[in-house]
Amino acid sequence: MEYQERIDHLQRRLRRAGIDALLVARPENRRYLSGYGGGDHGIEESSGVLLLPARGQLRLLTDFRFQLQAQREVPWAEVELYPKGLIALLATLLPKLGVKRLAFESRYTLHATAARMEKTLGAKGVELVAVRPWLEEMRAVKSEEEIALIRRAVRLNEEVFQEIHAAIGSFSSEIEVSLAVEAAMRRRGAAGPSFATIVASGDNAALPHAVPSASPLLPHRPLTIDMGLILDGYCSDMTRTFVIGEADERYIQLHRVVRRAMLAGMAAIRPGVPCREVDRAARRVIADTGYGDCFGHSLGHGVGLAVHEEPRLSSRNRRVLKAGMVVTVEPGIYVPGWGGIRLENMVVVRPDGCEDLNRDTTWLDL
Repeated sequence: MEYQERIDHLQRRLRRAGIDALLVARPENRRYLSGYGGGDHGIEESSGVLLLPARGQLRLLTDFRFQLQAQREVPWAEVELYPKGLIALLATLLPKLGVKRLAFESRYTLHATAARMEKTLGAKGVELVAVRPWLEEMRAVKSEEEIALIRRAVRLNEEVFQEIHAAIGSFSSEIEVSLAVEAAMRRRGAAGPSFATIVASGDNAALPHAVPSASPLLPHRPLTIDMGLILDGYCSDMTRTFVIGEADERYIQLHRVVRRAMLAGMAAIRPGVPCREVDRAARRVIADTGYGDCFGHSLGHGVGLAVHEEPRLSSRNRRVLKAGMVVTVEPGIYVPGWGGIRLENMVVVRPDGCEDLNRDTTWLDL
């Protein structure tokens, strides 16, 4: 059982660090360890936490709203409710379990929550320990089972894009396209989008994270669609830029530059290569054409249970790639007053290079 292997690995790490238990609050980390898919509506509202002791059984702590879901999804874990709140339950439960040192996710837990826990649990003789993002580091390298799930999410995302692309002439505005994209995702079986769909036409395509508006879809101008969905808990992410009608010479030239940059980034990916070197390989192609200042974001990011996770293909990231990592490669050129072009595929780091998970070839059309 993959969950048990992850739990065993983490429990060994806790014991080596002299920590009695770990509190897991981040939704993606909860799911990674247990399969629990309870949704949080924000960092201030939780559908539950996992309490993982250094030895012994995993516990899922939640409230009445999620009791049945927790019991159905994680029948092998002990589910406990906190009618008076999480911290009140921990104050009673931890001494019974002999927990003296409790680790927590310092990069996710609110400072106010940590302060309340420190005050209440400290009075019970429990020391809080802020730990590195152990689970995020584990999640960065995917198993073949996870890669298969991600591949399915990528395939479905492409099917949705191809449906919308074929009917693009029937839409009159950016917002209409974004709504159609997300409706098609759900109609085809996705849990929903993995992020708010970006649709940007004309000048708006110069905004890397443009918000779809009532702006019309302009013929002969760049049209960017950045979209992703969640299927069986795993995310996909893909960007295509194209033109409705005939493209002019400037668009064709810049599209080809971005395409070469994307291919250069993919060609640089292999185990042992620093993330920043992959970013540099793609960025060099764009800089050599004089558009270096028009590519201001990182080349890519990891994708898995979250649409943005480790590793980051950034010029500042010295960490090296490992086989099994899944990352996006998404160079872009953004020209204020004209528009922008971004192309994005997802790849798996393999021992001899990378595997492109995308089959859609729209980005190769020019």
